[in-house]
Amino acid sequence: MLAPLLLLWPMSVVLTWLVAQGIASKPFDRELGEMVRTLAKEVSVRADASRPQAVFSLPVAAFEILRTDEADDIYYQVLGLRGEYLSGDASLPVPGDEDRAPPGELRFRDETLAGDTVRVAYMWVNVPERPAGRGIATSATDAPLVQVAETLGKRSRLATEIIKGVILPQFVILPIAVLLVWLALARGIAPLNELQQRIRKRESSDLSPIDERQAPEEVAPLVRAINDLLTRLDQSMRSQKHFLADAAHQLKTPLAGLRTQAELAQRQIDAGQHDPQALKKTLQQIARSSQSAAHMVNQLLAMARAENQQQVAQRQLVNLARLATETVRDFVPRALEKRIDLGYEGPGEAAARRHPQGPQVLGHALLLRELIRNLVDNALQYTPAGGTVTVRVLDDPFGQVVLLQVEDSGPGIAVGERELVFQPFYRSLGTEVDGSGLGLAIVREIAVQHGAEIAVTDASTRSPPGTLIT
Repeated sequence: MLAPLLLLWPMSVVLTWLVAQGIASKPFDRELGEMVRTLAKEVSVRADASRPQAVFSLPVAAFEILRTDEADDIYYQVLGLRGEYLSGDASLPVPGDEDRAPPGELRFRDETLAGDTVRVAYMWVNVPERPAGRGIATSATDAPLVQVAETLGKRSRLATEIIKGVILPQFVILPIAVLLVWLALARGIAPLNELQQRIRKRESSDLSPIDERQAPEEVAPLVRAINDLLTRLDQSMRSQKHFLADAAHQLKTPLAGLRTQAELAQRQIDAGQHDPQALKKTLQQIARSSQSAAHMVNQLLAMARAENQQQVAQRQLVNLARLATETVRDFVPRALEKRIDLGYEGPGEAAARRHPQGPQVLGHALLLRELIRNLVDNALQYTPAGGTVTVRVLDDPFGQVVLLQVEDSGPGIAVGERELVFQPFYRSLGTEVDGSGLGLAIVREIAVQHGAEIAVTDASTRSPPGTLIT
């Protein structure tokens, strides 16, 4: 915070020096200009028989005044109509072509003379016009030149005095200003330092909100935003703990069944019982328990993948109709085994003409396939033998929305449970179907990640109950 303030000081010194140089030069430039005009008045033109000649006559008193300067060296030079030397210091450089000016216009430039930098004021004298036959011109190329130069001693001393008058007070004011700013910052940051220490001493599990009263008013919005984040993190941590507890409980049942059936088979063998039917029944129970455990583990992995995929996967355009067709095809053997009519209805011909590439959504193909699989799996699981399950993909005529529907002729979902079924491990009351209770929770998680809306209603094309998930 203090570094920019300290950097301003050398910048201020440089700017002050430049301004002081300009201020110090103006009065001395005016004096030089007056000298040039005074000398120019002493230039006259004499018309000889052959050609005009410029004449310069400087009184002795004026010459003494011109040379009298205790601080600087004064130089002057007067050149004739054709640049011939008339008076003054012959070593004073003549202006270059780029410094040419009309007669009567006063100009200034910097030069080096005898190793010193000098300030030069110069002017081509405006010679009065004469009759055309006399041959006297008035351009800068044939006009007398008057120059006066002086060294920069007085200017440097005046600039130094100006700089001292401005800079020296800064040596006193700047440390005081830095000290005051430092004290103000220290006082203002002290509550932030205390807040930092309190947050640093917190346990990693402590997600309680920060007391806004202990923070400066200026950072109150930041503290509120952090509190909102802490609240969301706390809710997320609680949900994860609840989820893990439910998962452990759900896995305990099939694993306990596996252990029980394995111990039963072991006792039968140890007892010398070789009943093939009893052993077969025990092995079937082990197979069902292992299948249930494997299904539960797969669903847990799918749930974790759905929650984490949002951070790593890249979205791309996915043909939802093709994805639904492939998924339905994978479930045909299971539907035939349960004697369920599993069908698919895609967009009509009009939609195909509007969108030859099919209805597309921006998303993750793997997650969308998992969403459809869980919807179809859930429908097949709860639909009795002889029932029907239909998967539909409908295209919006304006191309803004794509609808995915899974409709079944199962027992339906009560209105009061249609939000609860999306919670992990929730099972509808009165159902005896084996399942993990994670399918629809996975569906909602993936839908939320894709910005989709999900709704549960009664089946629209079948007699109640039935279920339609859109």
